[in-house]
Amino acid sequence: MTLTTPALLFPAISLLLLAYTNRFLVLSQIIRKLADEEKTHHQEVASRQIALLHRRVVLTKYMQVAGVLSFLLCTLSMFGLYLHLELTGVVLFGASLISLSLSLIFSLWEVLISTNALNVQVAALARKNPEEQR
Repeated sequence: MTLTTPALLFPAISLLLLAYTNRFLVLSQIIRKLADEEKTHHQEVASRQIALLHRRVVLTKYMQVAGVLSFLLCTLSMFGLYLHLELTGVVLFGASLISLSLSLIFSLWEVLISTNALNVQVAALARKNPEEQR
């Protein structure tokens, strides 16, 4: 394995971490908005949404941790290969790929929860406006 093999992951991991950060920022805005609604209206939908958002925040944290760990392991792999420590570089690169895979699994899980949260909102809207469904 050459030094360029782990280097190929750098752009992908960087973009992935950027996407995760954007998701986190959107989640924080939604949570703040729902918390304000909960204080003023105490709606059941907002309470359910907040519970789903809590799970999404936890998963986003795991996604980010696994993504950063993947980036770090990839960097260490390149450093090992730079020092001509072939076995160390290969093992660290393998660990980086596993960490990246975990990050993607957490991301998929978060997307599934996000879809469920949207379905809660759509169901609430359908109950409020039954005549608009026709």
